[in-house]
Amino acid sequence: MLFAALDRWRAPAPAADRVGWLGQSIYAHRGLHGNGRIENSPSAFSAAIERGLGIECDVQRSGDGQAIVFHDWELDRLTGESGRVATRNTAQLQQVRLSGADDCIPTLRDLLALVAGKVPLLIEVKSRRDTRIAALCLAVRRDLEGYRGHHAVMSFDPRVSRWFALQSPETVRGLVVSEEGARTLGGHLRRHGALWHARPDFLAYDVRDLPSRFASAQRRRGLPVLTWTVRNTELRERAAQHADAPIAEGAGLP
Repeated sequence: MLFAALDRWRAPAPAADRVGWLGQSIYAHRGLHGNGRIENSPSAFSAAIERGLGIECDVQRSGDGQAIVFHDWELDRLTGESGRVATRNTAQLQQVRLSGADDCIPTLRDLLALVAGKVPLLIEVKSRRDTRIAALCLAVRRDLEGYRGHHAVMSFDPRVSRWFALQSPETVRGLVVSEEGARTLGGHLRRHGALWHARPDFLAYDVRDLPSRFASAQRRRGLPVLTWTVRNTELRERAAQHADAPIAEGAGLP
């Protein structure tokens, strides 16, 4: 009862009409990749749009302060180049070709122009302990200004959701959660602490942790629960039972 009361006070549930769209789609994790399409690439995003799937993507900040769509901190795994993404400016990154594809690294602005409201978009804002959160979030917000399609930002870092709650309250915001086996009292306290700091509109939950008492409690009081990464039919059934929408790839997609 105490935690429930604190949750309502510190992280109020959003209005249903603000977040109702979140549960109406299946989201392609980093776009519809595979079969020659690289994750977080324009080709993967175009394929998701053609299938009528929502899109989940990863965004970080370039060396000159722009929002870049790329998952890893280093270029090595997904390109023929090496080094940290943050050491290159936007123009340089846009010239980096993704391995085995004709695509180059897109900016968030590029992605928004491609999607143009045709499908909903989830933007995972990547951060580390030393990330300048205000600068990163401001870069994302600048690109989102005037964008009309359904979209939301989310992050493992509760500081990101908190920043949008204070500086861009019209933006739907989520907290990404992985329990990592910590179902002790300490883990429970950490999750509630993150929730209270983030003040999110929804949760994006690790499907391996479902069913979860914490996720279920937040869902009952009005926070939609999305779940990642749904990679097979078993996890798809679990997502259908315990969450509002899956973030899926491969065999996890219908």
